[in-house]
Amino acid sequence: MSYKDLLVVLGSDAASRGRIALAAALAERFAAHLVGLYPFPVPEAPRHLGYYDPALLDPFFRELREKAQEECDKEREAFERTASLRGLSAEWRTVADGLESDPAVHARYVDLTILGQLDPDGGDAELIRPRPEHVTLASGRPILVVPYAGNFETVGRRVLIGWNATREATRAVNDAMPLLVAADVVTVLTIDAHEGPDGHGELPGADISLHLARHGVKATIERTVSAGIPAGEVLLSRAADLGADLLVIGAYGHSRVRELLLGGATRSILRSMTLPVLMSH
Repeated sequence: MSYKDLLVVLGSDAASRGRIALAAALAERFAAHLVGLYPFPVPEAPRHLGYYDPALLDPFFRELREKAQEECDKEREAFERTASLRGLSAEWRTVADGLESDPAVHARYVDLTILGQLDPDGGDAELIRPRPEHVTLASGRPILVVPYAGNFETVGRRVLIGWNATREATRAVNDAMPLLVAADVVTVLTIDAHEGPDGHGELPGADISLHLARHGVKATIERTVSAGIPAGEVLLSRAADLGADLLVIGAYGHSRVRELLLGGATRSILRSMTLPVLMSH
């Protein structure tokens, strides 16, 4: 298995260049075609409003559009320069408003999409950036979420899998297989696992470990109890202890409404992540 095409979602945020570097490194590693996608915000003047003053507001919106175009051009230059230096097969897409501006639509036609964690201190620009949870749920494809802070040019050497024997976790493991087979260390962590035929089997983690072994992945199984600590925090803490550079999880094992109301591992990880996270739904 290998990734044949990758999509990296870029923007005006400070971490965008880091995503270019990571995506280019992965594309080179897998000899994959790389697509750079820049959802382009087009500030439109609300001319339909009765109090709109063209003389006063037209220059303001023109300046917004020019600034947005300038930021887009800078990212395109950085993307194309990096792709050229690495000798990649690559293409650039700038998309404005409408359905085609939704990264989830583009993500359906690639093996893996790379996008950034939202920065809570990123200001108004964060309001229009693609939300990882939306792309995960709407695309049907795996996404690799990169933290807004830190340097992550290499991922997948030391991998932690959060395994709960769900459909979503199964998808995530399968979608991560190209990275898992090349990893130096793979750890499978179960949290509060219960033995039984409906999920984990007689020995939690054993079945998925055997499946991975058949793909040439030698995984270590770890079992832990949460002791009341949220599962997302347990996973991130163990990832830090192991020096992991990639966390693999199933996203939204419960309904999204339930997670929004009650919280959940997916939301916790997306909020507090300190390493790249590959997730599938």
